Amino acid sequence: MTPPSRRGLYHRMGVAAAIVAGGVLVSRLLGLVRQVVFAWMLGAGSTGDEYFVAFLIPDLLNYLLAGAYMAITLIPLLTRRFAAGDEADARQAFWAIARPLTIGIVLLVIVAMPLVEPLLRIVEPGFTEAQVAEAGRLTRIVLPAQIFFVLGQLLTAWQFAREKFLIPTLGPIVYNLAIIAGGLLGGFGRDDPSATGFAWGALAGAVLGIFALQAWGAWREGLRLPGERIRRHPAVRRYFALAVPLMLGQSLVVFDEQLGRTFGSLHADGGVSWLTFGRQTMLVPVGVIAQAAGVATYPFLARLAAEGKYSELSRAVGQALRYVLALSLAAAAALMALSQPLVRLLYERGSFDAADTVATAGAVVFFAIGVPMWGIQQILARGFYAREEMWAPVVVGTLATVAAVPIYWLLDEAMGVDGLALASSLAITLYTAALAVLWYRRTGTAEARPVAATGLRVLPVAAVGCVAAFGLSNWLAGRLAAGWLADAVVVALAGAVAVVIALGPPWVRRDLKRR
Repeated sequence: MTPPSRRGLYHRMGVAAAIVAGGVLVSRLLGLVRQVVFAWMLGAGSTGDEYFVAFLIPDLLNYLLAGAYMAITLIPLLTRRFAAGDEADARQAFWAIARPLTIGIVLLVIVAMPLVEPLLRIVEPGFTEAQVAEAGRLTRIVLPAQIFFVLGQLLTAWQFAREKFLIPTLGPIVYNLAIIAGGLLGGFGRDDPSATGFAWGALAGAVLGIFALQAWGAWREGLRLPGERIRRHPAVRRYFALAVPLMLGQSLVVFDEQLGRTFGSLHADGGVSWLTFGRQTMLVPVGVIAQAAGVATYPFLARLAAEGKYSELSRAVGQALRYVLALSLAAAAALMALSQPLVRLLYERGSFDAADTVATAGAVVFFAIGVPMWGIQQILARGFYAREEMWAPVVVGTLATVAAVPIYWLLDEAMGVDGLALASSLAITLYTAALAVLWYRRTGTAEARPVAATGLRVLPVAAVGCVAAFGLSNWLAGRLAAGWLADAVVVALAGAVAVVIALGPPWVRRDLKRR
């Protein structure tokens, strides 16, 4: 029987996960709308490739400051102070950490501005000089957005440490809306639309949604501007002790997309775009299921670690893994079965033609194989981070990145764009398997058995659901008039069949309820 205290913890984690999942779902759907608008206006050719590559250097700067991990690194430090009831010290620690990070990202943006084109020539060897010039122009528009992303991550961490999730989930929604609005305002009705409006929309979205909105949310949760000169604080040293491994390690989670972009640029116009559209489609269920679970559970895991309750932390990680694994297998089954009607429904209009649909759908199938692994690593990595054991996932991620390069090269040679999508799935599987071995060596194998049992119970029925959904989609396609409405019906009905078959059996539902 589950103790009442643990039931209360799981209930709070569930509520938080539901809030974050709702926000992530809306954000991911808007992200798809953004891609739909982009595909409709600009297609999947060189213009799309130039736009997507424009985010490469900004993302790299963010990575150099461990921007993707700022909240993860800061939350345990703040949580420990909140748990001790010392909010004043938490404020002092926050501003002492924020100062060097803000100075650092501003300096990096200034230094990067004149180096954009030389860097693009190195990382995108397949681009022509004209493509490098256009990608460079777009890059300089979106580069300053990284300043607001860094500040926004810090402000989000404050709210998460207070176990508040609503306003942080609204930030990406505003960001995506701004990109859509910018793209439409900048290109609608023009004979030769460009990606400029999308780039300016990204900058505006970063200012409004990622920074300004989060500043308001943090203020609501007690964060105030420092009333005196910011002083040195011992939390700064601890922050960088945790963050430096993340800055130095070449994590596969961060570099996987860039590996696809680099190899994709060697293909004919559209290679980068097909991979980007396919990856974005795959990331919708990953975000709704795994990212939501990871973001929502992490503050609770950090609190358990701060209180020294490591056994409860391991059980909470195992519980989250079981849910994520089951839901991810069902989502992967639906994606694989319905890749073509789904891509056609989302993207095939305007400049995005039937050939682009076939190429993107092929990538979706191979990306879908990795969906469960993307989900598992989100939870496992946060288990390590909650214990403030940053080096373990970083070392594993760095080794996995090194191992991924030959995988990408071999499969690119053998299968082209589809091979690059498959390489992504194989690389994340390698990384996740190594991370799982390390986690259960640290925490014991007792919690591994129920997770493995859940996977073994769901996998065969998910495979049946995939086959059934594929058969139903073909049957419906032969009886419905071609068009977006037919694709919508096919995706809705056949997708529901895949999910119900995967998660419907009573033994699966009993297994997920068991704690």
